[in-house]
Amino acid sequence: MKLKTCRQLRAWGMAAAFTLAFWPAAATQESDLVQAEWLIIAVKQYYAAGRYAQAIPLARRALTIREKALGFEHPETVASLDDLAELYEAAGAYAKAGPLFRRALAAREKVLGPGHLDTARALNNLAGLYYVTGAYAKAEPLYQRALAIREKALGSEDPNTVMALNSLAGLYYATGAYAKAEPLFQRALAFSKKADGTEDANTALVLNNLAELYQATGAYAKAAPLFQRALAIYEKELGPEHPNTVASLNDLAGFYQATGDYAKAESLLRRALAIWEKSSGPEDRNTSIALNSLAELYEATGAYGKAKPLLQRALAICGKALGPEHPDTARALNNLGVLYRLTRAYAKAEPLFQRSLAIKEKTLGPEHPDTARALDNLGVVYRLTGAYTKAKPLLQRALVIREKALGSEHPDTAASLNNLALLYQAMGADAKAEPLLERVRAIRTKASDPGQPDSAAATPQPSR
Repeated sequence: MKLKTCRQLRAWGMAAAFTLAFWPAAATQESDLVQAEWLIIAVKQYYAAGRYAQAIPLARRALTIREKALGFEHPETVASLDDLAELYEAAGAYAKAGPLFRRALAAREKVLGPGHLDTARALNNLAGLYYVTGAYAKAEPLYQRALAIREKALGSEDPNTVMALNSLAGLYYATGAYAKAEPLFQRALAFSKKADGTEDANTALVLNNLAELYQATGAYAKAAPLFQRALAIYEKELGPEHPNTVASLNDLAGFYQATGDYAKAESLLRRALAIWEKSSGPEDRNTSIALNSLAELYEATGAYGKAKPLLQRALAICGKALGPEHPDTARALNNLGVLYRLTRAYAKAEPLFQRSLAIKEKTLGPEHPDTARALDNLGVVYRLTGAYTKAKPLLQRALVIREKALGSEHPDTAASLNNLALLYQAMGADAKAEPLLERVRAIRTKASDPGQPDSAAATPQPSR
């Protein structure tokens, strides 16, 4: 959804709200279409402000008008399908977004052809939804088709082609297929540079993603300069308080945390939080993300007393801004549950993990990697409290999901193997634990990740 400036949106939104309030009940087809335009202006205003509940009924109304006046396959109707689908996706209503994105893709393939650039955009939108919902096998061919269309129509160095490369590489990164992801990120990086050698925000995005790949594989010496370059580009091109700059600050802080430089990490995370509180407000979704990141750092350093109020505030923000069943609310519940588990407040952790799991199963589905994380966390609490019969099916199910969605050699799969091995050890079933530990050692040795322990005994793996 392409957005105008905030100043334009505020002005248009006020005008749209005033006009729609006094719109005549009986109107011509032409005036109906004008009404749809005003509705879309208001939708974009609400979308930019994160007020999805207010935007969705207006977007539905605009879509109905255009379907009736223009037909189901008109470009403006299809644009309304996209707008409504993006709103549902942002609100976490993935089951409602999917059919709309599929309709938009079918219409563009039929009217414009399978090789049209608008078809590529529709492919990318649907692939993005599949990515978010963990349907990686469905996302991959769509990303590949979108990339092929853009390469053929625009060439390898066009910014749209670069972003298509970046998206496909990001998918491979998410599934732990690092050997496939790295050359695509490197290609995207090479093509993102302009003819005169200058670098823009697209270059910074690819730099940041490649840096995250190197961090995940333990290649810290390669990751550090890329994170730093990305942040410098964002600050120069977009300004020190732009959302992309703040996200880059957060990623560099995560790198410093992973490498044990907690002082630098805290400084960056505090800066990111201050920017979001100033620009978006103290109760905005982005503020909750910044609160959570700072809390994770405090957890890593054992400063649980500092982490707790931040996590509680983040949860309150998510519940108010996004609703009690949004995936972000589920993550906030999970993160507070992790803190309670770390501090051995198991009775407080259990209901939070249960609520998080219920939301994730409903919104993301029973086989999403985030659902596996919730299963793992709840299963670990049951193990720690001696409820082994409750823990076993949850940990087994988490392992099956991760092996299917992420592959047998992904770090998260290793974490599930490790947690199940811990359970078997607690039950005195060492013979069942040992082959799982062998697999954990093999995965970590292959990944060459110094941040992961590699010992003969199972070690607790709290997951977020």
